[in-house]
Amino acid sequence: MFRLDVTQNKTYMLRIVNAALENIVFFGIAKHKLRVVGVDGSYTKPFERDYVAVAPGQTIDALFDANQTPNQYYMSLKSYDGDFPFVPLNLKTTTAKIQYTGTYTPSIITPSPKLPGHDDINASNNFTSSLRNLNSVNIPSTIDKHLMMTLSINMGLCTNNRCAGRGGIGFGASMNDISFVSPKIDLLKAYYNNISGVYSTNFPNEPPNRFDYISNGFDFSLWKPKYSTEVNVLEYNTNVELVLQGTSSSAEHPMHLHGYSFYVVGSGLGNFNKDNDPLNYNLDDPPLVNTITVPKNGWTAIRFKANNPGVWFMHCHLEVHSSWGMDMAFIVKEGNSITEKMLPQPLDMPAC
Repeated sequence: MFRLDVTQNKTYMLRIVNAALENIVFFGIAKHKLRVVGVDGSYTKPFERDYVAVAPGQTIDALFDANQTPNQYYMSLKSYDGDFPFVPLNLKTTTAKIQYTGTYTPSIITPSPKLPGHDDINASNNFTSSLRNLNSVNIPSTIDKHLMMTLSINMGLCTNNRCAGRGGIGFGASMNDISFVSPKIDLLKAYYNNISGVYSTNFPNEPPNRFDYISNGFDFSLWKPKYSTEVNVLEYNTNVELVLQGTSSSAEHPMHLHGYSFYVVGSGLGNFNKDNDPLNYNLDDPPLVNTITVPKNGWTAIRFKANNPGVWFMHCHLEVHSSWGMDMAFIVKEGNSITEKMLPQPLDMPAC
């Protein structure tokens, strides 16, 4: 078992990385508060919690004060499944210890932290919504392109007659009802070299099928996505607002965008209301992240400036959802100056 030796009355920083592939996790230390000061490499306004919720691929910087009676204390981590009933979850808790230095008699029973339940949606949402930027930031007030994308678990293709879904049907996943099909030629290579037939530029700016996203009673046909390799094209320096809408067919989704960090300007439960919800956006100190957990039956709004030309993948950081097709890509066009151009492929770049 891993053990971290600490000295009483000193402060320690933990850089917490969720290297798991399939689970958001809760982490805490018995009888010690965690003071969150950073996420995804950006500073946040400090706030204290008994636990942190960390999505796959996400990083959290947290301080704790070794201010308790010298003893051993468990650090614990458990999976959070967001009340997703279709897939069994490993409910075991993994542990490590902090151990105060010095001479003392440890307690017979090592204290353990009280972590939220494995299906505690509020605990996950409350932690994520508490993140604030350390400083006030200048968020563009004029948005050039508004996007909305639904995140759904679907009924997928089953090619071997051994699928474990309901009725023997396989699982799939989609964004805006499109399940991403990995191309045989790299998207970046195809775009840079103008190779046709690899992808289409028809990824929609909004959901093609409008329905009550949080209802369990939507038409069965909506469980069947389109299978395609499609991208969304952004002009250089476009100010983008993207609303990610969770649906009742799925759990939380930690969404990750390559090539950019983005500001999380709002989130909430229910269907996103384009007239009312933006009135409550945080445009003063939104956190700057590259991964954000979108709540089940809820939405998250992000903003970024498309000033990094290239082809950039966006996907769910739950590996199984990504493999099922909860992915898309942005093509960001080049600007006019030499510093706004894409770099050519290195001559020594190894082939896949």
